[in-house]
Amino acid sequence: MNDMKTGNSCSNTRRKRCGVFSSAFIIFLLIGAFIWYRRTSETVLRISDWKTGEIYVEVPAKAGDDLFFGWMHSLEKIPWNEYYHIAPDNTLVLDTISFPAFGAGIPENKGNICRTENGLIYMDEIEQEFDEFVWINSHYAVRDIKLDGTLITSGRLLPEHTRLRLIIERRVIHDK
Repeated sequence: MNDMKTGNSCSNTRRKRCGVFSSAFIIFLLIGAFIWYRRTSETVLRISDWKTGEIYVEVPAKAGDDLFFGWMHSLEKIPWNEYYHIAPDNTLVLDTISFPAFGAGIPENKGNICRTENGLIYMDEIEQEFDEFVWINSHYAVRDIKLDGTLITSGRLLPEHTRLRLIIERRVIHDK
């Protein structure tokens, strides 16, 4: 009887060791897969055709980068500037808008701070989040799109009267 108990005890010990080893092996595989994914992917700002998915612009981007989107107000014919930052979850956070004058469709109360500087009205601390931008491009209306102060494209370089999508997302490096 004592031998049977010892046999069961050894069997239970082996099962526990096997379970611990299996769990450790699975955790090791998951960590390895995560490290491989992080090394073989990067976060990018991508502008593409909303309908077909054709990519027109793709540049590396990361949390904390600043995005400038400048365009001409279609009715007032005045420059409109939007200042964003990229959040850690890859959303675009609208921080500030600026424009030279009020007019049709221009908010009078966006954000927490309103100030004037160099002839422009600035509305700061807006903190509005966007998963993506979708717009109909116009060579006339969209002026410049900049990432951290570097021009990445403008309306005249993108297809005219095309529905476009701007998004921040991860892509696998070898799928380019």
